[in-house]
Amino acid sequence: MTKIDDIKQEIERLSERRRELWQTLSNGHDQAASDEVKAIDETLKQLWDEHRALRARIRFGERDLIIKRARTEERLLRAA
Repeated sequence: MTKIDDIKQEIERLSERRRELWQTLSNGHDQAASDEVKAIDETLKQLWDEHRALRARIRFGERDLIIKRARTEERLLRAA
């Protein structure tokens, strides 16, 4: 669970930084702040994707095993 907790903490940290940058941008345009917000948004997107994938792996197992089971079940259904 440590990995999930680490990801959540990083998401919270970046979200707080993004909030600060949006506050800065509300006072007027700042290209550096705008660029940093875009970079943070991309990083947050990747972190959320990683978080979802990790939770799915914990809940359902490894992707390869899931696919293998599904193909086996499909073969059994066709054979029946």
